[in-house]
Amino acid sequence: MENRKLRGGMIGGGIGSFIGPVHRMAAIMDGQAEYVCGAFSSDPKKSKKSGKTLYLNPSRVYTDYKEMLKKEASLPSDQKIDFVSIVTPNVFHFDMARVFLEAGVNVVCDKPMTMTLAEAKKLKSIVEKSGKVFALTYTYTGYPMVKQARYMVRQGLLGKINKVVVEYPQGWLANRLEGKGSSLSIWRMDPKMAGAAGCIGDIGTHAENLARYITGLEVEKLCADLTHFIPGNRLEDDGSILVNYKGDVKGSISASQISTGEENGLNIRIYGTKLGLYWNQENPNYLVIKSPEGYSTTYSKGNPILCQDTQSASRLPFGHPEGFIEAMANIYLAVFKAIRAGSTSGCDYPTVDDGVTGMAFIETVLTSAASDKKWVRMLK
Repeated sequence: MENRKLRGGMIGGGIGSFIGPVHRMAAIMDGQAEYVCGAFSSDPKKSKKSGKTLYLNPSRVYTDYKEMLKKEASLPSDQKIDFVSIVTPNVFHFDMARVFLEAGVNVVCDKPMTMTLAEAKKLKSIVEKSGKVFALTYTYTGYPMVKQARYMVRQGLLGKINKVVVEYPQGWLANRLEGKGSSLSIWRMDPKMAGAAGCIGDIGTHAENLARYITGLEVEKLCADLTHFIPGNRLEDDGSILVNYKGDVKGSISASQISTGEENGLNIRIYGTKLGLYWNQENPNYLVIKSPEGYSTTYSKGNPILCQDTQSASRLPFGHPEGFIEAMANIYLAVFKAIRAGSTSGCDYPTVDDGVTGMAFIETVLTSAASDKKWVRMLK
């Protein structure tokens, strides 16, 4: 394609959104793209106000995604968008992604990808038929030291992997445990908006995806225990999962949003026959490698001894912190590379296949939690 910035649109992510601004900062960070339009809220006035704060042309700020698609499609080719970022509640993901893919627009979508596994499989077929780029923002795969961890595991430096432990504790719902705080109006706690899973869909899928990205291991079967601690919550706010991975590897995944005092404590420990590994999202620029003899080595982001993927994902020398926005920016960079090349070959970003696996994980966990049998084979 011609040498220019890619043009993007956004659905959702208006005033008051957390993730919308993160997407916008990430996408434009490296000067590869710019946002030129959007439908930023289901409230037309809020959408227009959001577009105004972003200094967008008022004629390209829309009341909903259908209007956005129709009017953007009528523009000359040198004005049309190349990609759209979908940052809405889960219930809208499938149809929004579908219509833009069918219109020939590349898509970057928040996770979980859809409301059900059946929808996820349908979307995979749509992506394949469209020939367009579809990426899912499992953001933690974009961290440089996560890429270093993957390199070390895949190169066999840890030996045979025996156990994987992933924890994702948050405490942002803890103030509701005794019925305190505002009413239960958060969309992530509403099955009609979020789907059948609560914290497992919101953060548990991140934990599963992180383990799979680093190790390449696939879940064979699992045993899940889910709890609704918050009075009136219709979706689980805490989950503990035992995992058997293919290749006789054991694991556990915990996800909680009522862990009092915790912020965003995603961490992973991987134990091999030669070495152990530890990474913590709240201290992301460091990767700890542990030996059987009891000593540990800490790798720091930006060090020239690290693998090429890690170095490419680092923008600053070691000692200069990089974080969540930069990690998402690495996903956008990979997406833009694929768009410009017209090919997804060799591009490192979460794909529709990761979305299908994420939905299979959610539904397997829910099946296990509802069953007296408990151990359930991973759905496909």
